[in-house]
Amino acid sequence: MPAPPVDFTDEGQLVAALRGGDEAAFVWLLDRYHASLRRVATNFVRTAASADEVVQETWLAVVSGIDCFEMRSTVKTWIFRILMNVARTRGGREHRSVPFSDLGSEPGEVAPSFAPDRFRSGFRLYRGHWARGPEPWEEQPAERLEAAETLATVRGAIAELPDRQRAVVTLRDIDGWTAAEVCDLLELSEANQRVLLHRGRARVRQALEDAYLERGS
Repeated sequence: MPAPPVDFTDEGQLVAALRGGDEAAFVWLLDRYHASLRRVATNFVRTAASADEVVQETWLAVVSGIDCFEMRSTVKTWIFRILMNVARTRGGREHRSVPFSDLGSEPGEVAPSFAPDRFRSGFRLYRGHWARGPEPWEEQPAERLEAAETLATVRGAIAELPDRQRAVVTLRDIDGWTAAEVCDLLELSEANQRVLLHRGRARVRQALEDAYLERGS
């Protein structure tokens, strides 16, 4: 009678399979995390080729280090921490970025989420209110939201974000990580994670609004 299939979503079974050299377990990890690992790696290094090398080195470290994994975190968090250590080392050599711990104290950057000229000045009753509010995305035609130009604008805006904002937005909004997972991986407080996510999303939204206004002019 054939053995029942291994449930790789079960952390214990997954780790046991990896330690036993189960190729299917490793392929399952590749399918699940490879693309996301590459996206995170690009936060630290200059080129796509460097990101590929970081991811390759990460997978080698996973294979060689699985016997030492103590399961104090999830397998996913462990893998991404390996990636970040590898990427930081390479990124430091390339002068691409600085470690997250060197990017300033919480709550992070002090720049406003939107430009000051977006708000009213003058009469106290209206001071600080929107002079021109954010354009509502839900009113944009579906074709426009799905257009290649829009996707390119989003990618470009994310690429221009400060390191921590870019990492948080990438993990939360592209890869679907929970707030708790991001805090654990990046060693952020819950409040700091919220601030970084809000500021990153605001900058991306501003880039989209500017692009829409330019195309409509």
